[in-house]
Amino acid sequence: MVYLFLADGFEEVEALCPLDLLRRAGAQVQTVGVTGKQVTGAHNITVTADILPEDMTLDRDLEMIVLPGGMPGTSNLDASGAVHEAIRFAAERGITIGAICAAPMILGKLGYLSGRSAICYPGFEKYLLGANISAKSVVVDENYITAKGMGVAGPFGLALVTALFGEETAAELFRSTMMQ
Repeated sequence: MVYLFLADGFEEVEALCPLDLLRRAGAQVQTVGVTGKQVTGAHNITVTADILPEDMTLDRDLEMIVLPGGMPGTSNLDASGAVHEAIRFAAERGITIGAICAAPMILGKLGYLSGRSAICYPGFEKYLLGANISAKSVVVDENYITAKGMGVAGPFGLALVTALFGEETAAELFRSTMMQ
């Protein structure tokens, strides 16, 4: 199970592109509406979340959590106890956590990026406490995958697919979706 968190003000491309790629690869992904079942993105695109936080099950079936960026979406995710609980659960078990754009700041503020390489949207680096800020657009450091912003939502999604299904599946998606 993969949980992709949505909160009002999320960056639509950063959520929907990775969601699409993960589902194409065969991942069982549920979107979690932190601010309600109807979630409106930063550019006024409203989507219906699959479940609410109280419907989540944090157990051995959890394979990944994904945090899209955008503002105030990232702040709304950061204000959610359910998001923090899922991050803690995943981090303690070495479960993959993906965060793009401003969202790596949540992981950084919680101390999970300390001593790791990471990237975020320019201007949010100060929140990546103790992290080694990378020059790459998408950074994989063990079970943490961070990305710079909307323009790399595709490569970020493929990095998530690689973490779950391996490089061959990600390469096939890269070809079949005409990303090059």
